[in-house]
Amino acid sequence: MNILFVGDVVSDIGRKMLRRHLPRLKKEYNIDLCIVNGENSANGNGMLPSSADELFACGADVITGGNHTFRRHEILNYLEENEYALRPYNLLNRDAAGRGYVIYDMGRTQVCVVNLIGNAYIDGYANAFYAIDELLKEINCKNIIIDFHAEATGEKAALAHYLDGRVTAVIGTHTHVRTADATIFPKGLGFITDAGMTGPKCSVLGIRPDCAIDRMKNSTPVRFYAAEGDCKMDCVFLKIDEKSGKTLEIKSFEITDVAENR
Repeated sequence: MNILFVGDVVSDIGRKMLRRHLPRLKKEYNIDLCIVNGENSANGNGMLPSSADELFACGADVITGGNHTFRRHEILNYLEENEYALRPYNLLNRDAAGRGYVIYDMGRTQVCVVNLIGNAYIDGYANAFYAIDELLKEINCKNIIIDFHAEATGEKAALAHYLDGRVTAVIGTHTHVRTADATIFPKGLGFITDAGMTGPKCSVLGIRPDCAIDRMKNSTPVRFYAAEGDCKMDCVFLKIDEKSGKTLEIKSFEITDVAENR
């Protein structure tokens, strides 16, 4: 089975990049399941029903979220109604809108996609290690892909080692920087610290540099605007053995569009 994971889509420029390239990539890599992190897909930040709908229209099968998932109140009903649009599983409020995982039924097999969020430098969430232990007792699925939306590289690696042999892959998101450590652990877990970002290259995590500089230099509230110019799309490709739930191949890659060609 071939799975494509697309790093955090940022604003309308990221959505346009996804629309331009995702259909071709799904054909080129013979993709069975496409997972897209869309927590910043709305203009500004957060996710709106319209931006989520666009990600699905581009070819996403499952959308994962993160710490900005609930930034826009308009998304609450959408998360309740669409089981393939996820928010972090380990919320302290168990009655919050939406779901933290979905079992994607492909007929011949199933894939469980879990949206988990870290605790280091991110407040307000239940412990990710205990939360995933609890979930794994509930589900009966060999193929399990986790989007671990976390700040600290060490926390991501620790969780991946903790789950080696128990889940198929742990794909890190949140830092918007594609890392060079895609690997398969001894018991078959595929891991990368961060999948990266789909958005403007000359930016601070997708945001106009002047906005980020003003916020960090002057410590004043600043409205963030997405940067413009050349755009990139960061992806992680996984080939998995659907019978054993182990990763057979993992690699990350980046596609770039020059602004004048879009």
